[in-house]
Amino acid sequence: MSRQRQDQLLSVLLRQREWATAASLADVLGVTPRSIRSYVAALNARAPGGDAVESGPAGYRAGPGARDALRVRQPGDSPPRDRLHALVRTLLDVPAGIDVFETAEELHVSEATLEADLARVRSLLEGTELVLERERATVRLRGTETAQRRLLSRLAHDEMDAASFHPETFRTALAGSAVPAEAVGPFKSALVRELGELGYYVNELAISDVLLHIAIAAERVAAGHALEPDPGAPREAVPRVGALIARLAAENFAVNLGAGDSEHLASLVLTRIVAPGKDLPQDVAGSGVDPAVEHAVRAELTRAAEEYQVDLVDEAFVLRLALHVQNLLRRAEESALTRNPLTRSLKSSYPMIFEVAVSIASGLHDRLGTPIHDDEIAYVAMHVGGRLERSRKAESILTATIVCPGYYELHELLRSSVDRSLGSAIEVTSVVTNVDPDWSAFDTDLVLSTIEPGSAGDRFVRIQPFLTDADVERIQQAAARVRRARRLTRLRGELARYFHAGAYVHPLADEGEEAIIRRLGRLLVEAGLIGEDYIENTITRERMSSTAFTDALAVPHALQMTATRTAIAIGVTGGSVAWGEGRVQVVALAAFSESDRAAFQTVFEQLVEVFSERDSVQRIVRRGTSFESFLDELVAVIDG
Repeated sequence: MSRQRQDQLLSVLLRQREWATAASLADVLGVTPRSIRSYVAALNARAPGGDAVESGPAGYRAGPGARDALRVRQPGDSPPRDRLHALVRTLLDVPAGIDVFETAEELHVSEATLEADLARVRSLLEGTELVLERERATVRLRGTETAQRRLLSRLAHDEMDAASFHPETFRTALAGSAVPAEAVGPFKSALVRELGELGYYVNELAISDVLLHIAIAAERVAAGHALEPDPGAPREAVPRVGALIARLAAENFAVNLGAGDSEHLASLVLTRIVAPGKDLPQDVAGSGVDPAVEHAVRAELTRAAEEYQVDLVDEAFVLRLALHVQNLLRRAEESALTRNPLTRSLKSSYPMIFEVAVSIASGLHDRLGTPIHDDEIAYVAMHVGGRLERSRKAESILTATIVCPGYYELHELLRSSVDRSLGSAIEVTSVVTNVDPDWSAFDTDLVLSTIEPGSAGDRFVRIQPFLTDADVERIQQAAARVRRARRLTRLRGELARYFHAGAYVHPLADEGEEAIIRRLGRLLVEAGLIGEDYIENTITRERMSSTAFTDALAVPHALQMTATRTAIAIGVTGGSVAWGEGRVQVVALAAFSESDRAAFQTVFEQLVEVFSERDSVQRIVRRGTSFESFLDELVAVIDG
């Protein structure tokens, strides 16, 4: 039974945080419901309390022991990966080479199994600077020290839980290392503290990668494999940060790093996890940015601001993003991967922000020639999201009328309480003190009343004269319902215009992303809505970053809005199809026209929102066997 499949199931349950049926989980993983039940039994066997997954009439959900079960390693778990890990470490530790027959005996496997493992090692080395040489029964690994460390990092990442910094992940990844896993935590705390004292902001989302590289460097130095110093002059901040890392490595790992290793690790820290803090002068912060990079970033932000009608052009923001892109280029030069544990959640929760980031990344790739992968795009999205957060909050504020029959200053006290508790989300535009107001005349988003409202609806909320915590919670819930209803009403109107009856496929075959894009795109081409170039541009966009924005929905589209008119082709699967690193049940190929630019955000974000709700997805997929039934179910879900 595949441990990988079990872990995938548990990850899905942890993301959903709700009950899910075996059938719906089987669709997501591309297996049978019977397999789901087997995976659940195996997962619960890992947890001491048997509570990794809870079962009930509504199906399954993650239990209290779910996260611990992800980290548990039991005898016999994934032996091929464990053997591969051990084999590569042995090859790295013995430059003279290993004897195939002796190694097979030491690993307690047959010679044929070891030969298969060596074939996997060769596959692992593809695209690296390392080669596997063989002379009769002796096999040796050849390549630079830097390339060997990258290989160790790659193997360690395969063992780590990329979603969190947890001592157990390092204990597994550093098995057999000269660096004790329990020393990594204190090292990290001291590093973050002292970098802060030097005036840097520390990105803790990416720090696990850097800590791993530091631990690998310490291990290799302890084994006598140090890096030579770079003959070129280091960046201004490198010696200072390098000295800090060397001192902390000596204190925590009892390893003395040389000049080459301390410079290398300082460069990693400066390009991956720190940014100049507010106390560093702006001219110092910007001194490391190539003018060509700053020009490219400024040009792409200006273009994206115009295309997506958002406010991105600000000098301080341009500088911050240019610094990030400069570091990204340096990481690319070293083929260094920086992971972002929030990539999936950013994509599903803020699809429009992520799409703006993809567009910026695409433009930077064209201008600077450096490919930008999903995790790096997610960091760009975080920059963009931070810039747009203020304007997004302003747009989300609802207006409210308070109805509070007058008695001394009671209405004034109530308004003050509402402003204090809900001022960031609600703006009180009027206060009515009549006992018999005209309820139908109120045109605000919410009506907060201390007396029984004379009308019914989500926007009317009964509250107490002296605002309580329960009142605040009810108002927040009503505000959320009003916002959602407003968004989905807009979506219903847009979708009625954009869905095309002749561009509906059920069941959609599992034939790969590009084949599915071509199949759905062909239907829009035949309808005269897009050209062949739109299909190719959509495939190009898909290669940059998967458009699977939820566990159920993919929205492939081109970055260029060149459709004759906006249209959406829909493909609904019988179960699920492979898409990116996961599987989806619905594919909506969206073709947008320049004239419908304003509708792009509404359709894009709200379509993702609808298909983020598991119950809604299952209802639509199970019943949407024709275009008419699909549209009926979608409208029914939108209407609630």
